[in-house]
Amino acid sequence: MIAALTGVTGNMGVEALRALLENPDLRLRLLILPGDRRLSEIKNLCKNAGERVEYVFGSLSERETCEKLVSGADWVVNMASVIPPLSDKRPGLAVECNERGVECLCAATEAQTRQPKLIHISTMALYGHRTQAHPWGRVGDPLAVSPFDVYALTKLRGERRVLESNVEKWVILRQTAMLHKRLLRDNLSDGLLFHTAFNAPLEWVTAEDSGRLIANILMTGMERDGELEERLWNRVFNIGGGAENRATGFDVLNDGFSLIGGGLRDFFEPNYNALRNFHGVWFYDGDALQNLFHYQTQTTVDFWAQVKKRQPWLNLGRAVPKPLLKKLIIERLCQDPNAPRYWRAHNDEARITAYFGSVKKYDDLKDWESLHLLSEDKTGKLQELLDPQNANLVDLGFDPAGEVGHRELALLAEKRGGRLLSKSGGLRDRLDWEDADGRRFQMRGYTVLAGHWPNPGYMRYCWDFDRLAKRDKLLAQVWYDSHGRDEDLVYTFNDDFKAGYGKIT
Repeated sequence: MIAALTGVTGNMGVEALRALLENPDLRLRLLILPGDRRLSEIKNLCKNAGERVEYVFGSLSERETCEKLVSGADWVVNMASVIPPLSDKRPGLAVECNERGVECLCAATEAQTRQPKLIHISTMALYGHRTQAHPWGRVGDPLAVSPFDVYALTKLRGERRVLESNVEKWVILRQTAMLHKRLLRDNLSDGLLFHTAFNAPLEWVTAEDSGRLIANILMTGMERDGELEERLWNRVFNIGGGAENRATGFDVLNDGFSLIGGGLRDFFEPNYNALRNFHGVWFYDGDALQNLFHYQTQTTVDFWAQVKKRQPWLNLGRAVPKPLLKKLIIERLCQDPNAPRYWRAHNDEARITAYFGSVKKYDDLKDWESLHLLSEDKTGKLQELLDPQNANLVDLGFDPAGEVGHRELALLAEKRGGRLLSKSGGLRDRLDWEDADGRRFQMRGYTVLAGHWPNPGYMRYCWDFDRLAKRDKLLAQVWYDSHGRDEDLVYTFNDDFKAGYGKIT
């Protein structure tokens, strides 16, 4: 059998490739961008695989390249993504890969006489910012990509292309936050780590476990394909990390800095990090894939222990005065164009407002006492929230994991401020709908069930959730957790991806 893989030079992809190489009955066809810096690493990993590995050089956004990649394949695993911080620095690349690339891959797959099965990796960033009010999420929750998040918005568009495609068998896996071997290097080279809201719920999975998941799916498909027919295909899943891998943004940053003998407070000021407009969620349905494929083997504790073992130089940080490390590393990153302090210094009111609520709220963050940190709440609030039995789920009006028919789809449309116009049809049918603005559109029932609903972000770089939430009861449940009901702003990118905002007219 042949598995065609994209994104094998990425953090998840290289681990998936490593795991798949252990199966001698599987042939692998790898899409590699010409000049990719990790090509030598990939070739070294595959050096003993011989003719089992074939290389296709080209871009995912090239239709001919995609046709060459998928022709004759039994499986296509799309792990290619342009992620932050690269997607922030070069948003055009995110559009090319995350959006146009998925379009080309779907079109090439649809054109095959014998279509391969498609596994598409999406992201939890589609759920947008969550707070302690609704820290738990599940497939079916409204997708509310945070303003100015090009990565998430292009992934949103790509995911919808798969859902609305004519690919016969597909599955979408929404990846959670990932722990990988290059995590420290990547996060100490850019202002991206300051986007992490301290109280944001985060669920982690290691790149090794994510790669193991892909290998286990393919192994099951090769040996017992019938078991997957009703349980996997043409559905959306969340890739969870499990109970031991759930924490807050503060916890994760604090654990990282503990490797050099300090804590977050030793290196950060309270206004370094965003108050909102992040992305993170604990998965209420994260055990669905685990129950099927048993891929979760590592915890965050295991990960940090491995980091400490692989990078013993981190111990040297304990001998350096913390104020000096703060100046040399963290304060330097504060000057990065992706950092809130840079935005404030350069009067980027659009981003400051999106991430903090207003310039005044940013300026008022003068000391740690001005923040309520869940991790330091002595009442045990965090532990209470971490218990899924206490989960305050978004109220869809029904259980999205149960039986869903025309009545439930009509209820979804009503909650979103629109209507289901079709009088019959089910999850796999393209149905006629009307949104809150009276615009009519067609979309499969399952696409709506998976959380998609038209907004300007699908067509242009525009976020007017302040307006939409006034009529969309599902969006309102999560949007107003971090936004005031009196806010009436719209956030936009121009053609050059320059951030702007203004009052709704």
